Amino acid sequence: AGEAQCLSYTGCNFLRQRLVLATLSGRPLKIRKIRAKEEDPGLRDFEASFIRLIDKVTNGSRIEINQTGTTLYYQPGLLYGGSLEHDCSPSRGIGYYLESLLCLAPFMKHPLKIVLRGVTNDQVDPSVDVLKATALPLLKKFGIDGESLEIKINRRGMPPKGGGEILFACPVRKVLQPVQFTDPGKIKRIRGTAYSVRVSPQMANRMVESARGILNKFLPDIYIYTDHMKGVSSGKSPGFGMCLTAETINGTILSAELASNPQGQGEAVLPEELGQNCAKLLLEEIYRGGCVDSTNQSLALLLMTLGQRDVSKVLLGPLSPYTIEFLRHLRSFFQIMFKIETKTTEEEHTGGEKVLMTCVGIGFCNLSKTIR
Repeated sequence: AGEAQCLSYTGCNFLRQRLVLATLSGRPLKIRKIRAKEEDPGLRDFEASFIRLIDKVTNGSRIEINQTGTTLYYQPGLLYGGSLEHDCSPSRGIGYYLESLLCLAPFMKHPLKIVLRGVTNDQVDPSVDVLKATALPLLKKFGIDGESLEIKINRRGMPPKGGGEILFACPVRKVLQPVQFTDPGKIKRIRGTAYSVRVSPQMANRMVESARGILNKFLPDIYIYTDHMKGVSSGKSPGFGMCLTAETINGTILSAELASNPQGQGEAVLPEELGQNCAKLLLEEIYRGGCVDSTNQSLALLLMTLGQRDVSKVLLGPLSPYTIEFLRHLRSFFQIMFKIETKTTEEEHTGGEKVLMTCVGIGFCNLSKTIR
């Protein structure tokens, strides 16, 4: 009977999505032909590290990988949680691991408290700053809140060597609230962080000035913190970057970020250019709009799916390719379909085309949560 329920996929794309959804739905999973035709076949070190992390937060998972690493069989166990530590692979940012933990953490048996070490800010994955500013308020909308929900940056680490450290803690919930989140509202303020590690602290100030030069034409309430880490807390590689968030009157938070090129790779970036480009990216994200920014679309859709048997609605900007694939995976793991309505710019009077996503939750109940 177990084999009949087993889902089969090929290729290395969307590995995280598949493992996270398999864990939540309890369905076994087989992935074949992982980079089978490449010179260096099989799982990469960051994927192996991710599988080890899934193994740590669950209890009784069965994971089988063949010798070449091209086939993976995963039979999920129960989400256990507790206090953990994990060293992430420096070839991807901590955001790569944290995004998936945000999906799993509310459904553990014990509240999760985990220390992750590695690269906090890079050019590929969402940085820890952005997830702290955007994903935590999103979890609160679904009723996952409390003092124990936090992301704390103890040390920053830039690529290639990393050396950063963060703490992520999340309470557990038995059921999620349905949401009606269809009016993003007008932008009221912009906040941000300009960080620099192992370079002159002046870099951060230069980024702030150039970003303000663009954003002050848009609205006056702008405050960008400068964060210069010294000594042990600055990681092992030099670098700088910026993370900006725009907040609306209805509590929507949109974000944008940029980081400098890793040491010894690509051309040197001027802090002025980086600040300007980051400001433009934020304005583009505001133009795309929606109630959830493009980084957290899949997290919002997952929490809607797992909600009570009630209607949830969320207005999103244009769907990213990652989100589109995520919707397909939700259908195969949970047999759930979303109603998708496009809202044209004339109806909304603002920005790009929006998509209204509606679904009825599957009534997911966290059975492993201890009842007190």
